[in-house]
Amino acid sequence: MQLSGSNKCIIIILRLSDRMSRRLTRTYQLYSRTSGKHVQVLANKRVNANGDDGAVHAKLEVETDSFGSRVRIKGVKTGYYICMNKRGKLIGKRKGRGKDCIFTEIVLENNYTALQNAKYEGWYMAFTRKGRPRKASKTKQHQREAHFMKRLPRGHLLSDRRLLNSMCSASETWA
Repeated sequence: MQLSGSNKCIIIILRLSDRMSRRLTRTYQLYSRTSGKHVQVLANKRVNANGDDGAVHAKLEVETDSFGSRVRIKGVKTGYYICMNKRGKLIGKRKGRGKDCIFTEIVLENNYTALQNAKYEGWYMAFTRKGRPRKASKTKQHQREAHFMKRLPRGHLLSDRRLLNSMCSASETWA
């Protein structure tokens, strides 16, 4: 497929990290479809999907990198960014500036999210049933191992059902 000059420019801009735009930061957990647990970044720089709901190491800070759907994911407790090395292994790094620490969020038809590495195109963050990281070079977007759901941490203001229900019932009385 041949791209025109303006289309090539847009693709190049999307691939570059945008240092001028304001970064948005959100805090949530990533629920792994296969392990049934949450992704966590441990103090020994290891990444797995064995975190319970509300676990301190499962609380992740997700920072937007550009005006696309590119993000950096950092463990709140450890301060390590989730990155991918050249062998497709997930690791934690103190500084998450490189493209190996940037992931593109892809929302799938089943409403799960797949996270493709920006440096290694076609490689996805994925975990086994036991919560171990799966080698990224052997993963595809459609595989269950690469499917995640964003969830608010337990105890988060909007995750408390009672508060949410009281807010909804209060809004009904105003209507």
